[in-house]
Amino acid sequence: MGVRRVAVKAVGKFFDHEASGGILLMAAAVLAMIVANSGLADAYAGILTSQVSLLWEGEGLEKPLILWINDGLMAIFFFLIGLELKRELLEGKLRNPRDVVLPGMAALGGMALPAIIYVAINWGDPATLGGWAIPAATDIAFALGILALAGSRAPASLKVFLLTLAILDDLGAILIIALFYTAELKVDYLLLALIPLAGLVLRLMLGAHRMAPSLILGAIMWYFVLKSGVHATLAGVITAFCIPLTDRWGKSPLHSLEHGLEPYVKFFIIPVFAFANAGVVLTGMALMDMFRPLPLGIAAGLILGKQIGVFGITMLMIRMGFARMPHGATALHLYGVACLAGVGFTMSLFIGSLSFADPALMNDVRLGVLGGSIVSGIIGYGALMLAGRPDPEEAAPRTEEERAAAAPAQ
Repeated sequence: MGVRRVAVKAVGKFFDHEASGGILLMAAAVLAMIVANSGLADAYAGILTSQVSLLWEGEGLEKPLILWINDGLMAIFFFLIGLELKRELLEGKLRNPRDVVLPGMAALGGMALPAIIYVAINWGDPATLGGWAIPAATDIAFALGILALAGSRAPASLKVFLLTLAILDDLGAILIIALFYTAELKVDYLLLALIPLAGLVLRLMLGAHRMAPSLILGAIMWYFVLKSGVHATLAGVITAFCIPLTDRWGKSPLHSLEHGLEPYVKFFIIPVFAFANAGVVLTGMALMDMFRPLPLGIAAGLILGKQIGVFGITMLMIRMGFARMPHGATALHLYGVACLAGVGFTMSLFIGSLSFADPALMNDVRLGVLGGSIVSGIIGYGALMLAGRPDPEEAAPRTEEERAAAAPAQ
């Protein structure tokens, strides 16, 4: 009984740790690579490409399983991101424009420079040029997980900075998907999507408490948006912004949904997505394959582009007096965080799946994303270790956001 109690306590401690989501994500990716290069490879590919239908009198959806994961489960992931964005805009880190300037400029540089590097490397190949947005993304779970492993060597202000940067990065990714990854537009379905949207807006204005009707309306809107050609994950974000922060009785449906949904996204949806999308086939590959324009452009964008974009612009803003160094942090701390922003993984793989349908090109995408993310994570963690422990008095949390960021580590 004692052993069982210890085991349960250890499992609970693991799932409560900030790095647990990133560790599960990494484990799912490693498992996918093992399976994709084993005797189970054909079964793995066969399951992911098997057709799954949801039809009523011949009408509905019929897609391969991997698209149900990427279009369906990821819509829930983007719904959670939408909830987080709305909360941060109304009462969190994005509420005060002054606090957004430094991480906002860092996020902008961290999206632009990787895309420029990718385009420069792939300029002569029209078939791969469309993947320019792949290295522009940052994986919040992975980046924050690695930062959490640095422990007291990273002041609380760094987590606030990285979290704000990653949130703005996600907002940029959402805009990129909306503007550049829309297939052939079917206006009739888009107009039909306005009907459930009107219901969502009405419930928001009324401060509705029960969220089941809103979630059903969101699912109906997801179906119409998917059929319209606009990427369906955007329906998740729109639905999230129609969830009231406070209802007519003063309770918060948004907080309840966010807290209730987070464990399922963190410990199920994201690992399932990683397992379905990270299976790099290494058979027949040589080291030089990493230097093909597609994987090289992604890896160089994540490793060099993020470092130059995030760290360069951050230090420029600080040196020119437009912003201040995060409390208790040094230039080496900021460099480590800039490297962690190069851990693209989930969002990069997702944008890659929107960019290319060719399995061979997707294999190159996986190779570039995994290679770039691993190197960025190692360099970032190493930089934070070299930065050493900041002075406890200087690094002590000052703002409410910093105290909240420091709380899980205490």
